[in-house]
Amino acid sequence: MSGVLQGSWSIGFLLSSLAYGLLYDIIGWRGLLILGVLPALAVVWIRIYVKEPKVWVENRRIQREQHREFRAPLFEIFRLRILPNTLMACLWMASGFVIYYSVYGMFATHLQKDLHLSAGMVAMPIAMANLIAFLASGFWGYVADVLGRRWAMIIPAAIGALVTPFYLLFDSYPMVAGAFIVQGAFLGAIYGQNPAYLSERFPTEVRATASGFCYHQGAIWAGFTGPILTYFAASQPMGFTIPMLIATTGAAIVFVITLLYSPETRGKELVPEITLMEQPAE
Repeated sequence: MSGVLQGSWSIGFLLSSLAYGLLYDIIGWRGLLILGVLPALAVVWIRIYVKEPKVWVENRRIQREQHREFRAPLFEIFRLRILPNTLMACLWMASGFVIYYSVYGMFATHLQKDLHLSAGMVAMPIAMANLIAFLASGFWGYVADVLGRRWAMIIPAAIGALVTPFYLLFDSYPMVAGAFIVQGAFLGAIYGQNPAYLSERFPTEVRATASGFCYHQGAIWAGFTGPILTYFAASQPMGFTIPMLIATTGAAIVFVITLLYSPETRGKELVPEITLMEQPAE
């Protein structure tokens, strides 16, 4: 379920790729940004119909009954007893985001600026790669339930690092497009374990805070990917090719090493009991 959930991101990306390929020449980038506002309306439906997790509700009840409420969970994830796990989760998410921005975020620019392709030719491999990523996320989710969360990310990340040169070091459009579509099954699908693995790494009383912090700090660091790669691409005869290759491969190596030293959580039961040692409030 984690793979299907996170993999659904790729369905949204696929639809945005189709919108770009079909509508960019008609409505321009401003029109595309306006289209991006429409899915936000789903928040209303989510707020009304999606219920709170039973484990979290029970945990909150226990906290109140035992007068052990965690009023500042953000501070808790930086206490020594949980700090190593927090830092490793932050590094895992940061490297994963850098991979994503280096692969997907910059690929369209590479095709536009370096290969001078039209909107339709840019959109096609990105749309297909996202379709493959969605299907692969479910597959790697199955692997995660069999071999473990970490190996379901380590294996595709390692293979994806080997695939990267094939769509960056060639000028043939069939080779570039084909290799990038294949990449969707590997570096495009290493994120399927984010919901499950982030949830399983932290106790219920700080789970939402830890997941939100570790995830979004990774997005902040990766936000520098575009400007930095563009800065180096401006002075490169091959444009974005080498900067993207270095960033993608380097981040994939960090991603794999971080997971090798991270805990395995396959089969862990999420419980409502308070598991962090905390003195009862006076």
